[in-house]
Amino acid sequence: MSVVFSGLSALVIEGVADEGDLIRVTARTRDEPVPCPVCGTPTGQVHGFHGRRVADVPVDGRRVVVSVRLRRLVCPVLDCRRQTFREQVPGVVERYQRRTNRLADQLGSVVKELAGRAGARLSRVLACWISRSTALRVLMRRALPPPRVPRVLGVDDFALKRRHRYATVIIDAETGERIDVLPDRSGETLAAWLREHPGAEYVCRDGSGSYGEAIRQALPEAVQVSDRWHLWSNLCGKVLAEVRSHAACWATAVNPVRPGGVREQTTRERWQRVHDLLDKGVGLLECARRLDVALNTVKRYARMMEPTGDRRAPRYKPTLVDPYRDHLRTRRVEDPAVPVLQLFREIKELGYTGSLNLLYRYITQGRAEGDKPVTTPQRFARLLLTRPENLRDKDAALLRELTKACPEMTELSCLAGEFAKLLTPAKGNDAKLTDWITAVHTVDLPHLHSFANGLELDRAAVDAGLTTPYHNGRTEGVNTRTKRIMRQMHGRAGFTLLRHRILLQ
Repeated sequence: MSVVFSGLSALVIEGVADEGDLIRVTARTRDEPVPCPVCGTPTGQVHGFHGRRVADVPVDGRRVVVSVRLRRLVCPVLDCRRQTFREQVPGVVERYQRRTNRLADQLGSVVKELAGRAGARLSRVLACWISRSTALRVLMRRALPPPRVPRVLGVDDFALKRRHRYATVIIDAETGERIDVLPDRSGETLAAWLREHPGAEYVCRDGSGSYGEAIRQALPEAVQVSDRWHLWSNLCGKVLAEVRSHAACWATAVNPVRPGGVREQTTRERWQRVHDLLDKGVGLLECARRLDVALNTVKRYARMMEPTGDRRAPRYKPTLVDPYRDHLRTRRVEDPAVPVLQLFREIKELGYTGSLNLLYRYITQGRAEGDKPVTTPQRFARLLLTRPENLRDKDAALLRELTKACPEMTELSCLAGEFAKLLTPAKGNDAKLTDWITAVHTVDLPHLHSFANGLELDRAAVDAGLTTPYHNGRTEGVNTRTKRIMRQMHGRAGFTLLRHRILLQ
């Protein structure tokens, strides 16, 4: 009894009955004086008795119901507002309570992770059945941690409904503790919250201009820290754009040269129209209006020195012809007019099991001329942005050949590597960043110029991100777990419930 029902030690257990799927415990309160809830005077004078039934934690997979007899006591103070009162047993039987505290804590832990319907389904397995509405009530009754203002704040937005509604999460960037969730991502809402909760010394954020302005208004003395991951992500996008714009230069080093299609012809025609208008003194916005294209498109064509075709190199899968590529290349060098049928008979004798049509397409695509893989802009950009020590030997050789074919790519590789070194926080990185931006403006890489200009617009936060150890990584992790919570509730949770679950995590 003392082991199985240790949570009922405040009561006197009189009996335990086995009723099949239910275990009923009969108990009563101890004969001890109890203080009056109004005046606090102890009393043991009994006016009457009252019966209560509360659920306790299951035993052996069966429900436990405690039928306890409570006393109604008389307050000895004549002028007390409560002449009689029912005694309460803290932790076991309290006012309006239908479950013991330990059962309520267990159910609270379940619904904190699973919320309504899923929590109700699991409660049936645990033999403490509750409905989905009760599960939500239990969840919303769980007390949130007391609000506090940490030394380092992390601020980021997440989508309540993508492209329509967003919210803002605020955490302790050092410990990952959730501080608050705001109903939108506007700068006014964040500024109002920061004014009500001053004291933060550092605020980590992404490149959002609205968040930056809100922090400047509410906490002018706080240091804003730009997240390093977002800096690297923005650089990766600019590197890919530069690689694509120089595809006509480096692609000929490894990819077969093929005539451009309709897409390349359209690009050249549009480039020509844009530059014709620019040469006449027409502004960028007016060019976009006359040509009925986006302003960013006009800017992109204006940066192009020549109408390069952004060709997408084909991606080939391994075929049965690959093992015989050397034989095909040798025979076509010796006799350029050798028939395909003759080559088919020769490799058939060597063990080829494919069809003639497969061999014909293989040769027509130009795959027999060399053993170098077709390189796409995405792959080239990945090679540029990978640590040199992490590259395989063949990838390092391919990168050297690609950068050698295009001088701009050599400069791009050096600049990307130098910026990657700055992402390790250290003193003096702000001065090195100044040198890096100066070096960027001396080369002919327009997309990288745009990235450098963006750094200058948010220079103080970028310097703090490169010199201090703080970052927004934990905030991104909170956003990832928030997406799991939203998927778990099938997108049907309101903001109040979602905020409560986020802050309880």
